Amino acid sequence: MIKNICCIGAGYVGGPTMAVIAQRCPHIKVTVVDLNEKRIAAWNDPDVNKIPIYEPGLSQVVAEARGRNLFFSTEVDQAIDEADMIFISVNTPTKTYGIGKGMAADLKYIELCARQIARVAKNDKIVVEKSTLPVRTASAIKDILDNTGNGAQFQILSNPEFLAEGTAIEDLFAPDRVLIGGDTTPEGQKAIQQLVDVYANWVPKDRILTTNVWSSELSKLTANAFLAQRVSSINALSELCERTGANVNEVAKAIGLDSRIGPKFLKASVGFGGSCFQKDILNLVYIAKTYGLHEVADYWEQVIIMNDHQKRRFAKNIISTLYNTVSGKKIAFLGWAFKKDTNDTRESAAIYVADDLVNEQAEIVVFDPKVEQDQIQFDLNYLNTRTEEENKNAVKSVANPYEACKNAHAIAILTEWDEFKSYDWKQIYDNMLKPAFVFDGRNILDKKALEDIGFKYHGIGVNEI
Repeated sequence: MIKNICCIGAGYVGGPTMAVIAQRCPHIKVTVVDLNEKRIAAWNDPDVNKIPIYEPGLSQVVAEARGRNLFFSTEVDQAIDEADMIFISVNTPTKTYGIGKGMAADLKYIELCARQIARVAKNDKIVVEKSTLPVRTASAIKDILDNTGNGAQFQILSNPEFLAEGTAIEDLFAPDRVLIGGDTTPEGQKAIQQLVDVYANWVPKDRILTTNVWSSELSKLTANAFLAQRVSSINALSELCERTGANVNEVAKAIGLDSRIGPKFLKASVGFGGSCFQKDILNLVYIAKTYGLHEVADYWEQVIIMNDHQKRRFAKNIISTLYNTVSGKKIAFLGWAFKKDTNDTRESAAIYVADDLVNEQAEIVVFDPKVEQDQIQFDLNYLNTRTEEENKNAVKSVANPYEACKNAHAIAILTEWDEFKSYDWKQIYDNMLKPAFVFDGRNILDKKALEDIGFKYHGIGVNEI
């Protein structure tokens, strides 16, 4: 029986996943380790509402388990030494250099973890891939562990996460499935069963799926690729709807009622973001290309091309509607996170729309209920489009949505926060420059109600010709 779990990486996957395992398995000691002292200090903040990740329900889970059997630490070696099972949940960003630049996953952090485990471990360990990894990464990890260790035996399992940020705790409490891949050897099957037994403390066994390790690794990439494909598909049709007078919401509802298609991930928007979709599809494209499967690679790459087009199209529509110039004009952004109920901004559409508008000398003021000014500046600076000082002058953040919209020429909805629907839009209209424009990148506002107030409303795929 597993009595001691260590997770390397205290990010959006490792933190919530380990918190739920600790809460549901009080007999297992769970230690989350990270070299980032500031992040670990935030996880240990006496006020659980100040933990570094905002996720509905997470602070309550942490409050219950922290100090009992859930611990956050920078003592990586100690946690590895004590653990029976080690989860690797570190970042696997898209490479920004060398072979595979812009497509392949950068596995340097995974390799560093493997070498650290090999150096520290003195007894047998089960090592679990939790990070999203390209297929056959497990063989590289095992090669490092078997050839650089202290004679300890290692079993490598793949246990990809299928969490949706904003509903991660719900997804962990009642997952559609838990996927565990491992070797087909007796030792591999025993390791799989030990992880099955951990999840079986709260997950019905018919929802725990076991496969070989390669199927598990590829299933994660494939799941995200299929979901992103649906978003890009409806977004492609949104542009056609705008040109023909069709309503993309009505089209989506009509096709979603077909049981073979279903309604999920058919909401037209300014484009998908987040840490997984783009990274995983690019990874899939790179893998296909390395095997010479160029038609396969081209097929999946088009999903990314369409998503990039949707973000650029949204920015261009703002510029053209505001009489072909936004120079010196104040544009209020409502939302910066890539989706509601999270403070994660990775690959958020807002970043790229802002970048395009700043190139046209717009003045942007952002309000997001969970994203701080420092993060907004970090996101813009990461693009290396202009100097940090230029970004700071062009894009500002405020703590009040009404202040963000005051004296603005236009409002752009970039995140589907529920609170945006309940604002006093008459008050917002009265304090804007006229004509007052709303560009609803998430189609969450009442078009007719806003037009009755006096707004000129532009949604995604809903405007008449």
